[in-house]
Amino acid sequence: MRICGIKLTHDGAIALVEDGRLVFCVEQEKRSNNPRYQRIDNLDAVVLALAEHGLDLGDVDQFVIDGWWGEVESQFHVLSGAAPITLKGATYFERHTEGLLTSRDGFGLMLGDTVFPYKSYPHVTGHVASAYCTSPFAKAGQPAFCLVWDGGTFPRLYYVERRAARFLGCLFPMIGQVYAAAGYHFGPFKQANRTDWDLGVAGKLMAYIALGSVDEEIVTVFQKLYEERFAADTELVHRYSAKASRGAGSPLGAVHDFFEASALLLKAKAPEDVLASFHYFLERLLLREMATALQRHSCLPPRNLCIAGGCGLNIKWNSALRASGLFDAVWVPPFPNDSGSAIGAACSALAADKGFVPLEWSVYSGPALQARDVPPEWEGAPCSMRELATILANNKPVIFLAGRAELGPRALGSRSILAAAASPRMKDYLNDIKLREHFRPVAPICLEDRAPDIFSPGTPDPYMLFDHQTRAEWREKIPAVVHLDQSARLQTVCRTSQHKIAELLMEYEKLTGIPLLCNTSANLHGRGFFPDAAAACEWGQVEHVWCDGMLWTKTP
Repeated sequence: MRICGIKLTHDGAIALVEDGRLVFCVEQEKRSNNPRYQRIDNLDAVVLALAEHGLDLGDVDQFVIDGWWGEVESQFHVLSGAAPITLKGATYFERHTEGLLTSRDGFGLMLGDTVFPYKSYPHVTGHVASAYCTSPFAKAGQPAFCLVWDGGTFPRLYYVERRAARFLGCLFPMIGQVYAAAGYHFGPFKQANRTDWDLGVAGKLMAYIALGSVDEEIVTVFQKLYEERFAADTELVHRYSAKASRGAGSPLGAVHDFFEASALLLKAKAPEDVLASFHYFLERLLLREMATALQRHSCLPPRNLCIAGGCGLNIKWNSALRASGLFDAVWVPPFPNDSGSAIGAACSALAADKGFVPLEWSVYSGPALQARDVPPEWEGAPCSMRELATILANNKPVIFLAGRAELGPRALGSRSILAAAASPRMKDYLNDIKLREHFRPVAPICLEDRAPDIFSPGTPDPYMLFDHQTRAEWREKIPAVVHLDQSARLQTVCRTSQHKIAELLMEYEKLTGIPLLCNTSANLHGRGFFPDAAAACEWGQVEHVWCDGMLWTKTP
Protein backbone atom coordinates (compact mmCIF):
# COMPACT_ATOMS: atom_id res chain seq x y z
CA MET A 1 0.00 0.00 0.00
CA ARG A 2 1.58 3.27 -1.14
CA ILE A 3 0.17 6.51 0.27
CA CYS A 4 1.30 9.91 -1.01
CA GLY A 5 0.72 12.78 1.43
CA ILE A 6 0.65 16.32 0.04
CA LYS A 7 0.93 19.64 1.91
CA LEU A 8 0.01 22.44 -0.54
CA THR A 9 0.16 25.54 1.65
CA HIS A 10 3.19 27.05 3.43
CA ASP A 11 5.90 24.47 4.21
CA GLY A 12 4.71 22.61 1.13
CA ALA A 13 5.90 19.02 0.91
CA ILE A 14 5.31 15.60 -0.66
CA ALA A 15 5.75 12.41 1.36
CA LEU A 16 5.41 8.76 0.42
CA VAL A 17 4.62 5.98 2.89
CA GLU A 18 4.83 2.39 1.67
CA ASP A 19 3.57 -0.45 3.85
CA GLY A 20 4.14 1.56 7.03
CA ARG A 21 7.59 2.88 6.05
CA LEU A 22 8.47 6.45 5.13
CA VAL A 23 10.18 6.31 1.73
CA PHE A 24 10.79 10.05 1.35
CA CYS A 25 9.54 13.50 2.24
CA VAL A 26 10.49 16.36 -0.07
CA GLU A 27 9.94 19.82 1.39
CA GLN A 28 9.76 22.43 -1.36
CA GLU A 29 12.06 24.83 0.46
CA LYS A 30 14.85 22.27 0.15
CA ARG A 31 14.77 22.34 -3.64
CA SER A 32 16.83 24.76 -5.75
CA ASN A 33 17.52 27.20 -2.89
CA ASN A 34 13.79 27.93 -2.68
CA PRO A 35 12.51 30.45 -0.09
CA ARG A 36 11.76 29.18 3.41
CA TYR A 37 8.20 27.95 3.89
CA GLN A 38 7.72 27.53 0.11
CA ARG A 39 4.25 26.32 -0.87
CA ILE A 40 3.34 23.99 -3.74
CA ASP A 41 1.86 26.10 -6.52
CA ASN A 42 2.09 23.48 -9.26
CA LEU A 43 1.18 19.80 -8.94
CA ASP A 44 4.02 18.91 -11.29
CA ALA A 45 6.10 18.93 -8.08
CA VAL A 46 4.29 15.73 -7.03
CA VAL A 47 5.02 14.04 -10.36
CA LEU A 48 8.69 15.05 -10.10
CA ALA A 49 9.11 13.82 -6.51
CA LEU A 50 7.69 10.40 -7.38
CA ALA A 51 9.77 10.12 -10.57
CA GLU A 52 12.96 10.91 -8.65
CA HIS A 53 12.29 7.82 -6.58
CA GLY A 54 11.52 5.61 -9.56
CA LEU A 55 7.75 5.73 -9.17
CA ASP A 56 4.99 6.36 -11.70
CA LEU A 57 1.70 7.93 -10.73
CA GLY A 58 -0.02 4.56 -11.14
CA ASP A 59 2.25 3.11 -8.45
CA VAL A 60 0.47 5.17 -5.78
CA ASP A 61 -2.61 3.60 -4.20
CA GLN A 62 -3.90 6.69 -2.43
CA PHE A 63 -3.28 10.44 -2.56
CA VAL A 64 -4.01 12.47 0.57
CA ILE A 65 -4.13 16.27 0.85
CA ASP A 66 -3.61 18.04 4.16
CA GLY A 67 -6.62 20.09 5.29
CA TRP A 68 -6.59 23.87 5.79
CA TRP A 69 -8.66 26.88 6.83
CA GLY A 70 -12.38 26.93 6.04
CA GLU A 71 -15.58 26.58 8.04
CA VAL A 72 -17.04 23.83 5.82
CA GLU A 73 -14.16 22.93 3.51
CA SER A 74 -10.77 24.24 2.43
CA GLN A 75 -9.95 25.26 -1.13
CA PHE A 76 -6.62 25.20 -2.95
CA HIS A 77 -6.02 27.08 -6.20
CA VAL A 78 -3.04 25.48 -7.93
CA LEU A 79 -1.68 24.70 -11.37
CA SER A 80 -1.30 21.32 -12.98
CA GLY A 81 1.22 22.05 -15.68
CA ALA A 82 -0.29 25.18 -17.25
CA ALA A 83 -3.88 24.38 -16.26
CA PRO A 84 -5.41 26.12 -13.21
CA ILE A 85 -7.48 23.84 -11.00
CA THR A 86 -9.27 24.12 -7.65
CA LEU A 87 -9.11 21.33 -5.11
CA LYS A 88 -11.39 21.03 -2.10
CA GLY A 89 -10.10 19.59 1.13
CA ALA A 90 -10.89 19.02 4.78
CA THR A 91 -10.91 21.82 7.30
CA TYR A 92 -8.29 22.75 9.88
CA PHE A 93 -10.09 21.02 12.78
CA GLU A 94 -12.06 17.82 13.07
CA ARG A 95 -15.80 18.44 12.90
CA HIS A 96 -16.66 16.52 16.09
CA THR A 97 -14.86 14.97 19.08
CA GLU A 98 -14.37 11.55 17.49
CA GLY A 99 -13.91 12.89 13.95
CA LEU A 100 -10.14 13.05 13.58
CA LEU A 101 -10.13 10.26 11.00
CA THR A 102 -13.19 11.43 9.06
CA SER A 103 -12.00 12.33 5.57
CA ARG A 104 -13.36 14.54 2.85
CA ASP A 105 -13.18 12.59 -0.39
CA GLY A 106 -12.58 14.39 -3.66
CA PHE A 107 -11.88 13.85 -7.36
CA GLY A 108 -9.95 16.16 -9.64
CA LEU A 109 -6.34 15.80 -8.56
CA MET A 110 -4.79 16.30 -11.99
CA LEU A 111 -1.26 14.91 -12.12
CA GLY A 112 0.23 14.94 -15.59
CA ASP A 113 -2.60 14.01 -17.95
CA THR A 114 -4.47 11.87 -15.43
CA VAL A 115 -7.10 12.80 -12.88
CA PHE A 116 -6.97 10.95 -9.56
CA PRO A 117 -9.32 10.65 -6.58
CA TYR A 118 -7.96 11.81 -3.25
CA LYS A 119 -8.78 12.03 0.42
CA SER A 120 -8.25 14.95 2.76
CA TYR A 121 -8.05 14.86 6.56
CA PRO A 122 -8.17 17.84 8.95
CA HIS A 123 -4.87 19.66 9.43
CA VAL A 124 -4.74 18.83 13.14
CA THR A 125 -5.21 15.14 12.31
CA GLY A 126 -1.91 15.24 10.45
CA HIS A 127 -0.17 16.76 13.47
CA VAL A 128 -1.56 14.11 15.82
CA ALA A 129 -0.77 11.26 13.43
CA SER A 130 2.77 12.38 12.54
CA ALA A 131 3.69 13.02 16.17
CA TYR A 132 2.28 9.79 17.59
CA CYS A 133 3.14 7.39 14.75
CA THR A 134 6.82 8.46 14.80
CA SER A 135 7.01 8.23 18.59
CA PRO A 136 8.56 5.53 20.77
CA PHE A 137 5.12 5.17 22.37
CA ALA A 138 3.61 3.89 19.11
CA LYS A 139 6.45 1.40 18.74
CA ALA A 140 5.89 0.16 22.31
CA GLY A 141 2.11 -0.01 21.82
CA GLN A 142 1.49 2.57 24.57
CA PRO A 143 -1.15 5.31 24.46
CA ALA A 144 -0.14 8.95 24.83
CA PHE A 145 -1.48 12.42 25.24
CA CYS A 146 -0.81 14.68 22.28
CA LEU A 147 -0.55 18.47 22.52
CA VAL A 148 -1.18 20.29 19.23
CA TRP A 149 -0.51 24.04 19.34
CA ASP A 150 -0.35 25.76 15.97
CA GLY A 151 -0.13 29.43 15.07
CA GLY A 152 -3.87 29.83 14.52
CA THR A 153 -5.13 27.42 17.18
CA PHE A 154 -5.54 27.21 20.91
CA PRO A 155 -3.41 24.46 22.52
CA ARG A 156 -5.48 21.31 21.89
CA LEU A 157 -5.04 18.15 23.94
CA TYR A 158 -5.75 14.71 22.47
CA TYR A 159 -5.48 11.16 23.76
CA VAL A 160 -4.17 8.63 21.26
CA GLU A 161 -4.49 4.86 21.43
CA ARG A 162 -3.81 2.25 18.78
CA ARG A 163 -7.46 2.02 17.79
CA ALA A 164 -8.48 5.68 17.97
CA ALA A 165 -7.72 9.22 19.09
CA ARG A 166 -10.04 11.71 20.69
CA PHE A 167 -10.06 15.40 21.49
CA LEU A 168 -10.02 16.15 25.23
CA GLY A 169 -10.28 19.94 25.06
CA CYS A 170 -8.36 23.19 24.64
CA LEU A 171 -6.00 24.05 27.48
CA PHE A 172 -6.56 27.82 27.26
CA PRO A 173 -7.74 30.40 24.69
CA MET A 174 -4.42 31.67 23.30
CA ILE A 175 -3.49 31.05 19.66
CA GLY A 176 0.15 30.13 19.03
CA GLN A 177 0.70 33.25 16.89
CA VAL A 178 0.46 35.31 20.05
CA TYR A 179 4.15 34.59 20.67
CA ALA A 180 5.34 36.02 17.37
CA ALA A 181 2.79 38.85 17.61
CA ALA A 182 4.53 40.04 20.77
CA GLY A 183 7.56 40.74 18.58
CA TYR A 184 5.55 43.08 16.37
CA HIS A 185 4.86 45.28 19.42
CA PHE A 186 8.11 45.06 21.42
CA GLY A 187 11.80 44.63 20.65
CA PRO A 188 13.90 44.56 17.46
CA PHE A 189 11.10 43.29 15.19
CA LYS A 190 8.55 45.91 16.21
CA GLN A 191 6.69 47.34 13.22
CA ALA A 192 3.58 49.31 12.40
CA ASN A 193 2.54 47.07 9.49
CA ARG A 194 1.32 43.87 11.11
CA THR A 195 -0.36 42.28 8.10
CA ASP A 196 2.76 40.72 6.55
CA TRP A 197 3.35 37.67 8.73
CA ASP A 198 6.92 36.40 9.13
CA LEU A 199 6.93 32.74 10.15
CA GLY A 200 10.52 33.08 11.39
CA VAL A 201 9.94 35.75 14.05
CA ALA A 202 8.94 33.34 16.83
CA GLY A 203 12.26 31.49 16.66
CA LYS A 204 14.21 34.75 16.68
CA LEU A 205 12.30 35.97 19.75
CA MET A 206 13.13 32.75 21.59
CA ALA A 207 16.80 33.72 21.17
CA TYR A 208 16.27 37.43 21.90
CA ILE A 209 14.65 36.91 25.31
CA ALA A 210 18.01 35.75 26.68
CA LEU A 211 18.92 39.46 26.72
CA GLY A 212 16.14 40.16 29.22
CA SER A 213 14.96 39.09 32.65
CA VAL A 214 11.57 38.01 33.96
CA ASP A 215 9.85 40.86 35.81
CA GLU A 216 6.88 39.78 37.95
CA GLU A 217 5.27 43.22 37.56
CA ILE A 218 5.19 42.68 33.79
CA VAL A 219 3.89 39.14 34.21
CA THR A 220 1.06 40.50 36.39
CA VAL A 221 0.07 42.97 33.65
CA PHE A 222 -0.12 40.18 31.07
CA GLN A 223 -2.06 37.95 33.46
CA LYS A 224 -4.63 40.67 34.16
CA LEU A 225 -5.13 41.52 30.48
CA TYR A 226 -5.32 37.83 29.58
CA GLU A 227 -8.12 37.28 32.09
CA GLU A 228 -10.01 40.32 30.80
CA ARG A 229 -9.57 39.76 27.06
CA PHE A 230 -9.27 36.01 26.58
CA ALA A 231 -10.64 34.20 29.63
CA ALA A 232 -13.57 36.36 30.78
CA ASP A 233 -17.23 35.51 30.17
CA THR A 234 -17.89 38.45 27.82
CA GLU A 235 -19.30 38.87 24.32
CA LEU A 236 -15.93 40.06 23.01
CA VAL A 237 -14.20 36.95 24.32
CA HIS A 238 -16.93 34.69 22.95
CA ARG A 239 -16.52 36.16 19.44
CA TYR A 240 -12.75 35.70 19.56
CA SER A 241 -13.04 32.10 20.79
CA ALA A 242 -15.72 31.24 18.24
CA LYS A 243 -13.60 32.47 15.33
CA ALA A 244 -10.55 30.55 16.52
CA SER A 245 -12.45 27.33 17.19
CA ARG A 246 -14.51 27.07 14.00
CA GLY A 247 -11.56 27.26 11.59
CA ALA A 248 -12.63 30.53 9.98
CA GLY A 249 -9.12 31.96 10.27
CA SER A 250 -6.73 33.32 12.83
CA PRO A 251 -8.23 36.03 15.11
CA LEU A 252 -5.13 38.22 15.15
CA GLY A 253 -7.08 41.44 15.67
CA ALA A 254 -7.82 40.51 19.28
CA VAL A 255 -4.18 39.56 19.80
CA HIS A 256 -2.89 42.90 18.52
CA ASP A 257 -5.43 44.74 20.71
CA PHE A 258 -4.10 42.78 23.68
CA PHE A 259 -0.53 43.94 23.04
CA GLU A 260 -1.54 47.53 22.34
CA ALA A 261 -3.24 47.62 25.72
CA SER A 262 -0.21 46.06 27.41
CA ALA A 263 2.18 48.51 25.70
CA LEU A 264 0.35 51.44 27.30
CA LEU A 265 0.97 49.91 30.72
CA LEU A 266 4.57 48.89 30.08
CA LYS A 267 6.08 52.05 28.56
CA ALA A 268 8.79 52.25 31.21
CA LYS A 269 9.90 48.64 30.80
CA ALA A 270 12.76 47.44 28.60
CA PRO A 271 11.48 45.48 25.57
CA GLU A 272 13.79 42.52 26.25
CA ASP A 273 12.33 42.25 29.77
CA VAL A 274 8.79 42.54 28.40
CA LEU A 275 9.35 39.72 25.92
CA ALA A 276 11.17 37.52 28.45
CA SER A 277 8.29 38.05 30.88
CA PHE A 278 5.67 37.28 28.24
CA HIS A 279 7.47 34.06 27.38
CA TYR A 280 7.47 33.10 31.05
CA PHE A 281 3.78 34.07 31.40
CA LEU A 282 2.84 31.70 28.57
CA GLU A 283 5.08 28.93 29.88
CA ARG A 284 3.55 29.15 33.35
CA LEU A 285 0.05 29.23 31.86
CA LEU A 286 0.83 26.15 29.74
CA LEU A 287 2.17 24.14 32.68
CA ARG A 288 -0.67 25.14 34.99
CA GLU A 289 -3.44 24.31 32.53
CA MET A 290 -1.75 21.09 31.46
CA ALA A 291 -1.63 19.97 35.10
CA THR A 292 -5.32 20.82 35.48
CA ALA A 293 -6.21 18.84 32.35
CA LEU A 294 -4.28 15.81 33.56
CA GLN A 295 -6.11 15.91 36.87
CA ARG A 296 -9.39 16.03 34.97
CA HIS A 297 -8.36 12.96 32.96
CA SER A 298 -6.47 11.12 35.68
CA CYS A 299 -8.11 7.85 34.65
CA LEU A 300 -6.13 7.84 31.40
CA PRO A 301 -2.74 6.11 31.68
CA PRO A 302 0.17 6.29 31.04
CA ARG A 303 1.81 9.68 31.33
CA ASN A 304 3.32 9.93 27.83
CA LEU A 305 3.21 13.18 25.84
CA CYS A 306 3.71 13.95 22.15
CA ILE A 307 4.04 17.60 21.08
CA ALA A 308 3.12 18.87 17.61
CA GLY A 309 2.28 22.13 15.86
CA GLY A 310 4.50 25.15 15.31
CA CYS A 311 4.80 25.80 19.05
CA GLY A 312 6.59 22.45 19.28
CA LEU A 313 9.68 24.29 18.00
CA ASN A 314 9.84 26.26 21.25
CA ILE A 315 12.64 24.39 22.98
CA LYS A 316 12.09 26.16 26.30
CA TRP A 317 8.43 25.14 26.56
CA ASN A 318 9.33 21.58 25.50
CA SER A 319 11.97 21.47 28.23
CA ALA A 320 9.62 22.93 30.83
CA LEU A 321 7.04 20.23 30.07
CA ARG A 322 9.71 17.53 30.22
CA ALA A 323 11.06 18.83 33.54
CA SER A 324 7.64 19.43 35.10
CA GLY A 325 7.18 15.91 36.45
CA LEU A 326 3.75 15.74 34.78
CA PHE A 327 4.92 13.13 32.28
CA ASP A 328 7.12 10.06 32.32
CA ALA A 329 8.32 10.72 28.77
CA VAL A 330 7.98 13.53 26.22
CA TRP A 331 8.37 13.12 22.45
CA VAL A 332 8.76 15.90 19.89
CA PRO A 333 9.34 14.80 16.28
CA PRO A 334 11.97 16.70 14.25
CA PHE A 335 9.14 18.20 12.18
CA PRO A 336 6.53 19.33 14.74
CA ASN A 337 5.53 22.32 12.59
CA ASP A 338 3.93 22.14 9.14
CA SER A 339 7.12 20.75 7.60
CA GLY A 340 5.78 17.41 8.87
CA SER A 341 2.24 17.85 7.52
CA ALA A 342 2.76 15.83 4.32
CA ILE A 343 3.98 12.95 6.50
CA GLY A 344 0.99 13.61 8.75
CA ALA A 345 -1.45 13.45 5.83
CA ALA A 346 -0.08 10.05 4.80
CA CYS A 347 -0.12 8.83 8.42
CA SER A 348 -3.75 9.97 8.73
CA ALA A 349 -4.75 7.64 5.89
CA LEU A 350 -2.64 4.88 7.42
CA ALA A 351 -4.38 5.39 10.78
CA ALA A 352 -7.82 5.36 9.14
CA ASP A 353 -6.97 1.95 7.64
CA LYS A 354 -4.92 0.25 10.34
CA GLY A 355 -5.14 2.44 13.44
CA PHE A 356 -2.35 4.58 14.89
CA VAL A 357 0.43 2.13 14.12
CA PRO A 358 4.16 2.95 14.36
CA LEU A 359 5.80 4.40 11.27
CA GLU A 360 9.21 3.12 10.23
CA TRP A 361 11.18 6.26 9.43
CA SER A 362 14.52 8.05 9.37
CA VAL A 363 15.12 11.76 9.89
CA TYR A 364 17.43 11.63 6.85
CA SER A 365 14.63 11.03 4.33
CA GLY A 366 14.73 14.37 2.53
CA PRO A 367 15.97 15.15 -0.99
CA ALA A 368 19.22 13.57 -2.17
CA LEU A 369 22.14 15.79 -3.14
CA GLN A 370 21.96 16.96 -6.73
CA ALA A 371 24.77 16.51 -9.25
CA ARG A 372 25.81 19.89 -10.64
CA ASP A 373 29.17 21.33 -11.66
CA VAL A 374 30.84 23.52 -9.06
CA PRO A 375 32.39 26.84 -10.17
CA PRO A 376 35.80 26.46 -11.87
CA GLU A 377 37.66 28.33 -9.11
CA TRP A 378 36.99 25.47 -6.71
CA GLU A 379 39.28 22.43 -6.57
CA GLY A 380 38.07 19.02 -5.46
CA ALA A 381 39.91 16.15 -3.79
CA PRO A 382 38.94 13.09 -1.73
CA CYS A 383 38.94 13.86 1.99
CA SER A 384 38.72 11.52 4.97
CA MET A 385 37.03 12.38 8.25
CA ARG A 386 40.46 12.57 9.90
CA GLU A 387 41.60 15.17 7.37
CA LEU A 388 38.37 17.12 7.73
CA ALA A 389 38.65 17.09 11.54
CA THR A 390 42.13 18.60 11.19
CA ILE A 391 40.77 21.49 9.12
CA LEU A 392 38.10 22.14 11.76
CA ALA A 393 40.69 21.93 14.55
CA ASN A 394 42.57 24.73 12.77
CA ASN A 395 39.51 26.94 13.34
CA LYS A 396 38.28 26.85 9.74
CA PRO A 397 34.54 26.33 9.19
CA VAL A 398 33.35 23.66 6.74
CA ILE A 399 30.08 23.25 4.88
CA PHE A 400 29.14 19.59 5.44
CA LEU A 401 26.77 17.95 2.95
CA ALA A 402 26.07 14.24 3.39
CA GLY A 403 23.53 11.93 1.76
CA ARG A 404 19.85 12.80 1.94
CA ALA A 405 18.68 15.95 3.69
CA GLU A 406 17.23 15.91 7.17
CA LEU A 407 13.49 16.41 7.68
CA GLY A 408 12.16 19.53 9.38
CA PRO A 409 13.67 22.97 9.91
CA ARG A 410 16.79 22.02 11.91
CA ALA A 411 20.12 21.20 10.26
CA LEU A 412 21.10 17.87 11.81
CA GLY A 413 24.42 17.14 10.14
CA SER A 414 23.38 16.49 6.54
CA ARG A 415 23.12 20.14 5.46
CA SER A 416 25.24 21.90 8.08
CA ILE A 417 27.97 24.47 8.50
CA LEU A 418 30.33 23.01 11.10
CA ALA A 419 33.03 24.85 13.04
CA ALA A 420 35.18 24.61 16.14
CA ALA A 421 33.44 25.91 19.26
CA ALA A 422 36.60 26.91 21.14
CA SER A 423 36.84 30.44 19.71
CA PRO A 424 34.55 33.07 21.27
CA ARG A 425 34.54 34.89 17.92
CA MET A 426 33.20 31.94 15.91
CA LYS A 427 29.54 32.55 16.76
CA ASP A 428 29.71 36.15 15.54
CA TYR A 429 31.55 35.06 12.41
CA LEU A 430 28.90 32.48 11.56
CA ASN A 431 26.08 34.92 12.27
CA ASP A 432 27.79 37.53 10.08
CA ILE A 433 28.18 35.34 7.02
CA LYS A 434 24.60 34.12 7.41
CA LEU A 435 23.24 37.68 7.88
CA ARG A 436 21.74 36.78 11.27
CA GLU A 437 21.34 38.97 14.34
CA HIS A 438 24.23 38.72 16.78
CA PHE A 439 21.99 37.61 19.64
CA ARG A 440 21.12 34.43 17.71
CA PRO A 441 22.79 31.28 19.13
CA VAL A 442 24.76 28.62 17.28
CA ALA A 443 23.90 25.08 18.29
CA PRO A 444 26.29 22.36 19.50
CA ILE A 445 26.32 18.94 17.84
CA CYS A 446 27.81 16.55 20.40
CA LEU A 447 28.59 12.87 20.90
CA GLU A 448 25.72 11.47 22.95
CA ASP A 449 27.75 9.74 25.67
CA ARG A 450 29.76 12.92 26.41
CA ALA A 451 26.80 15.29 26.48
CA PRO A 452 25.93 14.82 30.21
CA ASP A 453 29.47 15.90 31.14
CA ILE A 454 29.05 19.19 29.29
CA PHE A 455 25.35 20.03 29.51
CA SER A 456 22.51 19.74 32.01
CA PRO A 457 20.56 17.56 31.66
CA GLY A 458 22.55 16.47 28.60
CA THR A 459 19.99 13.77 27.81
CA PRO A 460 19.89 12.22 24.33
CA ASP A 461 18.27 14.82 22.03
CA PRO A 462 18.99 13.90 18.41
CA TYR A 463 16.68 16.51 16.88
CA MET A 464 17.70 19.75 18.62
CA LEU A 465 14.28 20.39 20.22
CA PHE A 466 15.08 20.87 23.91
CA ASP A 467 16.96 23.41 26.00
CA HIS A 468 20.08 22.48 27.98
CA GLN A 469 22.30 24.48 30.31
CA THR A 470 26.05 24.48 29.71
CA ARG A 471 27.96 23.33 32.78
CA ALA A 472 30.15 26.03 34.31
CA GLU A 473 33.44 24.21 33.79
CA TRP A 474 32.81 23.99 30.02
CA ARG A 475 31.60 27.50 29.24
CA GLU A 476 35.06 28.90 28.54
CA LYS A 477 36.09 25.82 26.57
CA ILE A 478 33.21 26.03 24.04
CA PRO A 479 32.05 29.70 24.10
CA ALA A 480 30.76 29.69 20.51
CA VAL A 481 27.83 27.39 21.40
CA VAL A 482 26.92 28.97 24.76
CA HIS A 483 23.93 31.31 24.51
CA LEU A 484 23.58 34.54 26.48
CA ASP A 485 21.66 32.73 29.25
CA GLN A 486 24.23 29.88 29.32
CA SER A 487 21.82 27.60 27.48
CA ALA A 488 22.37 25.54 24.34
CA ARG A 489 20.05 23.94 21.78
CA LEU A 490 21.84 20.62 21.86
CA GLN A 491 21.86 17.91 19.22
CA THR A 492 23.29 14.57 20.29
CA VAL A 493 24.76 11.94 17.98
CA CYS A 494 25.32 8.31 18.97
CA ARG A 495 28.80 6.90 18.29
CA THR A 496 27.24 3.90 16.57
CA SER A 497 25.34 6.07 14.07
CA GLN A 498 26.07 5.22 10.45
CA HIS A 499 25.90 8.90 9.52
CA LYS A 500 29.24 10.45 8.60
CA ILE A 501 28.77 13.18 11.21
CA ALA A 502 29.37 10.61 13.98
CA GLU A 503 32.71 9.57 12.49
CA LEU A 504 33.72 13.22 12.13
CA LEU A 505 32.87 14.02 15.76
CA MET A 506 34.91 11.05 16.96
CA GLU A 507 37.92 12.08 14.87
CA TYR A 508 37.61 15.66 16.12
CA GLU A 509 37.43 14.41 19.71
CA LYS A 510 40.66 12.41 19.20
CA LEU A 511 42.44 15.54 17.97
CA THR A 512 41.14 18.09 20.47
CA GLY A 513 39.53 16.28 23.40
CA ILE A 514 36.31 18.18 22.61
CA PRO A 515 33.43 15.96 21.47
CA LEU A 516 31.35 18.67 19.82
CA LEU A 517 31.25 21.23 17.03
CA CYS A 518 29.24 24.33 16.15
CA ASN A 519 26.34 23.40 13.89
CA THR A 520 24.22 25.85 11.92
CA SER A 521 22.20 25.33 8.75
CA ALA A 522 23.90 25.47 5.35
CA ASN A 523 21.66 27.76 3.36
CA LEU A 524 21.29 31.17 1.78
CA HIS A 525 19.63 33.81 3.96
CA GLY A 526 15.88 33.19 3.94
CA ARG A 527 16.21 30.03 1.85
CA GLY A 528 16.12 26.29 2.42
CA PHE A 529 19.18 24.05 2.67
CA PHE A 530 21.74 23.96 -0.14
CA PRO A 531 20.60 21.27 -2.61
CA ASP A 532 24.14 20.51 -3.82
CA ALA A 533 27.83 21.37 -3.46
CA ALA A 534 27.58 23.81 -6.37
CA ALA A 535 25.13 26.03 -4.48
CA ALA A 536 27.42 26.08 -1.43
CA CYS A 537 30.43 26.98 -3.60
CA GLU A 538 28.48 29.67 -5.46
CA TRP A 539 27.63 31.25 -2.10
CA GLY A 540 31.35 31.36 -1.42
CA GLN A 541 31.29 32.50 2.20
CA VAL A 542 33.07 29.38 3.50
CA GLU A 543 36.26 28.24 1.77
CA HIS A 544 35.82 24.49 2.42
CA VAL A 545 32.83 22.46 1.23
CA TRP A 546 32.78 18.72 2.03
CA CYS A 547 30.24 16.75 0.01
CA ASP A 548 29.96 12.95 0.27
CA GLY A 549 33.69 12.29 0.47
CA MET A 550 34.95 15.15 -1.72
CA LEU A 551 36.44 18.33 -0.29
CA TRP A 552 36.00 21.41 -2.46
CA THR A 553 38.39 24.24 -1.64
CA LYS A 554 38.22 27.77 -2.95
CA THR A 555 41.48 28.64 -4.72
CA PRO A 556 43.04 32.10 -4.31
